[in-house]
Amino acid sequence: MGFRIDDLHHVQLLIPPGGEGAARAFYSGVLGMAEIVKPPVLAARGGCWFRAGGWEVHLSPVPDFVPARKSHPGVLISDLDALAATLEAAGHPVVWDPHFPGHRRLYSADGHGNRLEFLERLSG
Repeated sequence: MGFRIDDLHHVQLLIPPGGEGAARAFYSGVLGMAEIVKPPVLAARGGCWFRAGGWEVHLSPVPDFVPARKSHPGVLISDLDALAATLEAAGHPVVWDPHFPGHRRLYSADGHGNRLEFLERLSG
């Protein structure tokens, strides 16, 4: 093959029309991600973008929104216990799942119900 995959640029998740406020409250307020200014031509479509570490998420409004309950991004985290406490304190329940070799992991959902997986590598 003449190409290689270097890295993940972004993940797109859907939100309901007008859902930018709840998205900002979760991705910026709870997770502490920085909001990215969208290019004007894309900003006209609504939605919002966030970045932290090596992860960028683009949230796009669609009519007849239904949250992603099975598909999800998997995000590597340092200090998964602190994230779990932060999520739960903000009203986002976590579900721990021990079935991923070499990692601790949990699932939660954003303010619109989109499923998110957070993983922390086990040392050693």
